Parts: sequence; C-alpha cells; structure tokens
Amino acid sequence: MDIEVLGALSVRENGVSITPTAPKPRHVLALLALHADQVVSVNLLIEELWGATPPRSARTTLQTYILQLRVLIANALEHGEDERCTAKDILTTLPGGYRLETRGGTVDYREFERRAGAGYRAMDAEDYAGAARRLADALSLWTGPALADVQGGSRIDTDARRLEESRLCALDQRIEADLRLGRHRELLSELTVLVNRYRMHESLHGQFMLALHRSGRRGEALKVYQRLRTTLVSELGLEPSAALSRLQRSILMAHPESAAPSGVPESPAGGRLVARVG
Repeated sequence: MDIEVLGALSVRENGVSITPTAPKPRHVLALLALHADQVVSVNLLIEELWGATPPRSARTTLQTYILQLRVLIANALEHGEDERCTAKDILTTLPGGYRLETRGGTVDYREFERRAGAGYRAMDAEDYAGAARRLADALSLWTGPALADVQGGSRIDTDARRLEESRLCALDQRIEADLRLGRHRELLSELTVLVNRYRMHESLHGQFMLALHRSGRRGEALKVYQRLRTTLVSELGLEPSAALSRLQRSILMAHPESAAPSGVPESPAGGRLVARVG
C-alpha cells in the first residue's frame, strides 16, 4: 500500500486508489494513513469524527465507514497477484481499534523524514552542498499543505501542524546550506515569498536579511527587520529575539559576516523560530 499525505490524500493498493470521495470515510482513512502500521483506537476515531459529543450510533456508523473502506480495498486487490490477501488483512481489526497495513509500501511522510535526516547529518558534517541537495530532495515530496483536501478534526489538525513544522525545519536548514554556499542572490525571490507567507517566522526573516545584505541591498535588509518588529509588537506584544537584533546591529555596522550564516543562531530549537505561522 502506498500512502501520500504531504499534499492531497492519496492511498493506493496495487496502484488502484482506495481513497473515498465521501467526507467521513475519507476522514477515517486519513487518520489511519497518518498512523499507518499502528493501531488507531475506536475512541480516537470517534472523537476525531464527532468531537466531544458523538451520536449514540457512533460506533455502528464507524463500522459502516470501515466496511466501505474494505470494499474499496477488496476491489483494488483484484488487480494484484496475491489471492490469499483480503481486505481484512490490510485494514485489520484489533482489540480496541483498527490498523492500516502498508506491507512494505511507500509512505511519503516517512520517506520525507528519512531524506531530511540525511540532510541534517550532512549539515552536521559541514557538507553544505550535500545537505542542500538532500534537503531539497526531501522537500520535493511536498505537493501542498498536509492533507490539503481533508477537513480534519483535532487530531488530524495536530498531526498536520506537526508535519508542517517538520517541513519548515527542513526548509530552514536547506536555505541555511544555500547561504553557506554563497547562493544569496538565488535565494531572494524564494525568501520574498516565504517571509510574506510566514509573517512572524524569525529565522526566515533573518535569512532574508542576510541574503539581501550580501547582495548589496543593505537598506532593504534593515526594512525587513523593521517590518517584522512592527508585526511582532503589534500582534504578539513581543520584540524580535536577541539573535535577530544582533544581526540587525551587525548589518547597521556593515559587518554581517560576524553573525551566524542564517542570522538566527538559535534556529529551529530556539523557541522563537515560529511565534505563529500564517
């Protein structure tokens, strides 16, 4: 079974889609896909579908959705060669819940983590060209926001935010690698888009400031800082981090090389990397 959640939901068996169009069964499949090869409890599925006030028929209705998914799986299995495998072998019932078996298929969020991990290791080894290449390869798996076509509940929303944070960390490190390789001008158009999308993401703003300054656009770099500061103060009541303030002062003195290459040395674990995204 092949699973994609880094964009629109896609689940395929033998190359045949088993992704339902009806919202509720699709919702169930999305949660099972996010926790593939793990038991997802009935209680969690019910809470995800109906929140804190499920109908009395919730368990029966959930069983109906599971049955609908198994029908789709059974149809897909007809295109395979293993006649012994049944839909119940793939969407299994276990004490307290259900489990979606991948049976060695591809899962895009796990492949993303594998590729990103290789990129992080290359960064640690100061192999910036290798890190930029590997992290870009990981990011290429994303085709849009996680589960962009699924109207999720609290658990799916939480998982989607976690995946987005992972994507932003990989993006931050890929840009960091590119800066260390001297690709300042090549980054400007990408960073222009990113700082407008993530208006309070300090690391991206620091990287944009550094790329602008190193491209001979010192005044614009300082304006980026002032715009971010205005946004943080007006919307959150916070000043920019000490790291970003140091970068701003360094640019004012025309010595940005004294700052860390990304401009925000606390980078992703610093706690101020993403005050709020969006």
